[in-house]
Amino acid sequence: MSVVIRACRALAGHVLGVPAALAELAFLILAGPFLLVPRARPGVLAGAVRLVDAEVVRLRLFGGVEVSGYDGRRALRYLARRWPIGVLGGLVLTLLVFGAGLGVQLAWQWGRGRPFDDMEPTAFLVLYILVGGLVLLFLEIMGFIGLVALERRVARLALGPSPTELLEHRITELAETRAGIVAAVDQERRRIERDLHDGVQQRLVALAMLIGRARRGRSPELLGELLRQAHDEAQEALGDLRDVAWRVYPTGLDSLGLRDALATVAERAGVPVTVRYGLGERPATQVETAVYFVVCEAVTNAAKHAGARAVTVEILKEGAVIIVRTRDDGCGGADPAGGGLSGLARRVAALDGRFRVDSPTGGPTTITAELPCG
Repeated sequence: MSVVIRACRALAGHVLGVPAALAELAFLILAGPFLLVPRARPGVLAGAVRLVDAEVVRLRLFGGVEVSGYDGRRALRYLARRWPIGVLGGLVLTLLVFGAGLGVQLAWQWGRGRPFDDMEPTAFLVLYILVGGLVLLFLEIMGFIGLVALERRVARLALGPSPTELLEHRITELAETRAGIVAAVDQERRRIERDLHDGVQQRLVALAMLIGRARRGRSPELLGELLRQAHDEAQEALGDLRDVAWRVYPTGLDSLGLRDALATVAERAGVPVTVRYGLGERPATQVETAVYFVVCEAVTNAAKHAGARAVTVEILKEGAVIIVRTRDDGCGGADPAGGGLSGLARRVAALDGRFRVDSPTGGPTTITAELPCG
């Protein structure tokens, strides 16, 4: 059904493009002499931009083409390249309508038992016309598809960013990503230091104090109680240290795989977590690690800060992109610029992925990461 909808949208856009091409041709003919007049040239370029603005709306609605950042000169060049495509599309549509009308008229006459242009409906003639009509229809459809592809390519080349602009944008993006990675590493180090200082270190201090009291104690009952408390503190310290090590990098991710590592996250979450795992094979190591930390951070935020009662994690693959989507029923209001989420955004950006947070006040919160895995 989606293929039919896309085809109908492309056909509608192409039909609208025919009168637009005629208007563009008229504009070029009328405005051509004024380009030689310096004072009139800015007005001509402004008119070209307005025409292209209308074309961009049509391309965005019916062709799925996104372009921006063009000036008057580039708009004028696009109009000069685009109008022949529109006129040719009009001819293709005219032939299609003419052929369809002729076929309907022929079928109507023969269906009523009357000859058409002195032609009697013999079996050979019906078969000949049917096969010829199907061949012509196929050629019309292929020509239409080629025109749509050509129009999109011309729009991207004429109105989209140039190779130099793309390269500059890529360099800027890489520089920002590198700075973000450094910031994320520093932020993670500070969090590890805070976890060690506030958790493991405090428990080890308490353990040392209990052991010291036990060494100085004289009462067997007091000694037994102090040793029991020291044993409990040691167990708690080991648990905290295990949690810190797990947050740094889960060893189970290498040995067990992503599915089992996420199952462990769900078990330790403190809230019901439903994991829908739709990957047929293990992704690359860096992608697998990013997926794990996205899910881990989202589940932790839902349990600790959002007051969620349930979390749903969905992991699937669409083409060459792995999509990770977590959704909770908490209070919402998550800040994408916060420490944990911003670190995830930088981690995903480092892999040329996209990261989105949708968390209106009152919930629900949806966190989506798209990671290329090609």
